[in-house]
Amino acid sequence: MTTELTVARGRGVEPRPPRRADDEDVKVPWRHRLTRLDVRYTPYLFIAPFFVLFAITGLFPLVYTAYVSLFDWELGADETPFIGIDNYVTLVTDSQFWNALVNTLSIFVLSSGPQLVIAVLLAVLLNTALRARTAWRMGVLLPYVASLVALTIIFGDMFGPQYGMVNDILEFFGLGRIDWQAERWWSHIAIATMVNWRWTGYNALIVLAAMQAIPRDVYEAAIVDGASKVRQFFSITLPLLRPTLIFVVVTSSIGGMQIFTEPKLFNPAGGNNGGATNQYQTVVLYMYQSGFQSQDLGYASAMAWVLFLIIIAIAGINYLLTRRLAGTGEG
Repeated sequence: MTTELTVARGRGVEPRPPRRADDEDVKVPWRHRLTRLDVRYTPYLFIAPFFVLFAITGLFPLVYTAYVSLFDWELGADETPFIGIDNYVTLVTDSQFWNALVNTLSIFVLSSGPQLVIAVLLAVLLNTALRARTAWRMGVLLPYVASLVALTIIFGDMFGPQYGMVNDILEFFGLGRIDWQAERWWSHIAIATMVNWRWTGYNALIVLAAMQAIPRDVYEAAIVDGASKVRQFFSITLPLLRPTLIFVVVTSSIGGMQIFTEPKLFNPAGGNNGGATNQYQTVVLYMYQSGFQSQDLGYASAMAWVLFLIIIAIAGINYLLTRRLAGTGEG
């Protein structure tokens, strides 16, 4: 073994640590190499199944739908000529599409707004000292567990114009009967009621889980400062629930804009038209009608992509609004 000397400027000769001649020849045992590979690549293998399935069931249909929307793609036709953006141009001038979009937005607003407020209030009640709290918390989830088709048929009967229970109650209190299926805005309220019934309990449990994660010492400090329950809710609970509220609002926006089963089964005689005058036909219902009743898959694909972009825009707007309304002024 030899010792090398290095001459550094202005510092004279300084000894360099001896070099091990066998540094480059040291072989890493295969077990250590295997451990390195395990640490480096195993996390990717764990999450890979999700992305593989998403690419097959989500990304590929999305891209293929964009491809189909550029053709005059009739179901069962021998030829599918390329027409570029003609389907999108036709869609912009289609009055039935705009009618369906207004119906969708109306039902979405009537369902998502009250649903979020009731879910937060319900979570506050479930977070109090109740007897059999677990049973109450599981009970609010029952509408979500029940069959959506069965619930829609039941609610359709309840809002029936002739023998519906809702009209009977209105008549009992001296109010006039309402033709829920024929009147445009009343049909929107009836469909929004179905949506609220199904999803409010589900969202309440999500909010409740986030509410229970808030540190108790924060409330104890507020009590020491003399803050009332209402002040604690608006100054502590609501701001700390902001990430959860944003999640609930975004998921509700996505689901609300894709509503299909409720208007489809609200009045079985209405079929895919959403009533005699399309008074409660949503965009997804119109897309289904165009694709599988009119067999115009190219036009239905263009509608699907426009709806996709609208959902992204509305989810982004709701994200910003919720962040602002539930914020604490920090960001």
